Amino acid sequence: MGVLGAGCGPAATAPPDEILRVVIRAAPASFDPRIGTDENSQRVHQLVYDHLLVIDDDLRVVAEPPALAERFEMPDPLTYIVYLRRGVRFHDGHQLTAADVAYTFSSFLDPDFVSPRKGAYRMLESVTALDDYRVQFRLREPFGSFPVQLVMPIVPADAGDSLRTFPVGTGPYRFVRQVPDEQVELAAYEGYWDGLPQNAGIVLRIIPDETMRGLELRKGSADLTINDVSPDIAHQLQEDALTVTTAPGVDYAYIGLNMRDPVLADRRVRHAIGYAVDRQAIVDYLRRGLAQPAVGILAPIAWAYEPDVHQFTHDVDRAKRLLDEAGYPDPDGDGPRPRLRLTLKTSTDEFFRLQATVIQQNLRLAGIDADVRSYEFATFYADVLAGNVQMYTLQWVGVTDPDMLRRVYHSDQVPPNGFNRIYYRNPEVDRLIDLATTAVSDEDRRSYYSAVQKLVAEDAPYISLWYKTNLAVARPNVTGVRLSPQAGFWTLKDVKKRQLPSAARASAE
Repeated sequence: MGVLGAGCGPAATAPPDEILRVVIRAAPASFDPRIGTDENSQRVHQLVYDHLLVIDDDLRVVAEPPALAERFEMPDPLTYIVYLRRGVRFHDGHQLTAADVAYTFSSFLDPDFVSPRKGAYRMLESVTALDDYRVQFRLREPFGSFPVQLVMPIVPADAGDSLRTFPVGTGPYRFVRQVPDEQVELAAYEGYWDGLPQNAGIVLRIIPDETMRGLELRKGSADLTINDVSPDIAHQLQEDALTVTTAPGVDYAYIGLNMRDPVLADRRVRHAIGYAVDRQAIVDYLRRGLAQPAVGILAPIAWAYEPDVHQFTHDVDRAKRLLDEAGYPDPDGDGPRPRLRLTLKTSTDEFFRLQATVIQQNLRLAGIDADVRSYEFATFYADVLAGNVQMYTLQWVGVTDPDMLRRVYHSDQVPPNGFNRIYYRNPEVDRLIDLATTAVSDEDRRSYYSAVQKLVAEDAPYISLWYKTNLAVARPNVTGVRLSPQAGFWTLKDVKKRQLPSAARASAE
């Protein structure tokens, strides 16, 4: 069993009762936040590093703790100046300065630096350290959503490739070691500028199997999990006296419809699918109420969310009438023959296979025969990216900024340029998104994004399903659990374990 890193683990320097053991489903891909974009890499980044700016619970970008910036200003539409906190130190002891910030963001301007994040900084022309505590960002053109790109962990200047395996940040926890495919060990950073964590350290235990994650929580060999057990497992654990905490989230589940497909290019067919699907049943029964029916990519807690858009109700008769209008009449009345046949692709994840089966049954009642095909995620996702789909089910995770509307719906964002994987094209939507992108005031941006959401809802290139309710399950002696809209791990700093009686502690061990 190999070990990466050096030094003693948290358990060697603190009593086990003070270490928080958190179960996650997969290992982080990279400890370098400029490179690792998968969920579990970002969870480690949130604990080891601090971000320059942060997103608050209203999904606005702010310079408030734990942000490294004290404030930021925009002297003109192409310039942002960020003012840093003083006295912040990295885990290796050196003080944070503007040079570290400039180095972090200059990486994305380096043609030789390979990172999936680089596309987000295409409008950044330069980043300059004006002095030790001021950083200037210059844009190529106005971009109202640029501040969200400053919600980025800051790495030490000239860190190079070392961060991939041994991260050094300014965050509340310092890296101790990684046991590959088993766990990541972090210790509380005693020099943390925003106050010592309420626990002595965190062990992220990697357990791919959901049933085993639940078992570890049940028997007490793990303390907490966040968004890594299904509603069914959470329900069982709650019946076993574990504590379940919930809060509204921003993850968005949908059915994607390939607009290049000749059948799905007809809006009447897309609307028929929308009316046939019983979203409320999926929320009530498959999600056990741990979701809410969705109307678009932006969640209701987002500042640019537009509620006054076209919304599908569950109306099978209306779906049938739309199919009649589209030229797909019922060929045999109450007989078994369908009006048309489509293919629905999904992953082999148990929940999404069950959800696809429910959607299949819903569509059948309207006369649509959906052939459900499930694949390992990598294969399935490759088909989505290649456009080798008619219908598919996926989630967008952590949608916090309305610029996501551009990345998903603008016609110049079709793969490989962006996320318009349904090949949606609407010139008016493009025009409004372009106006929103260059608008400076939130009032103007909200107005344009509102119009975009209304048009997209009518066109229905996505059939919205639900917004996830964030879910944490903890042992009864764990307190201070708080869920942000993104279910970020930075809140673990405030989680504490009460001392167990000796008998209970022995049985847990």
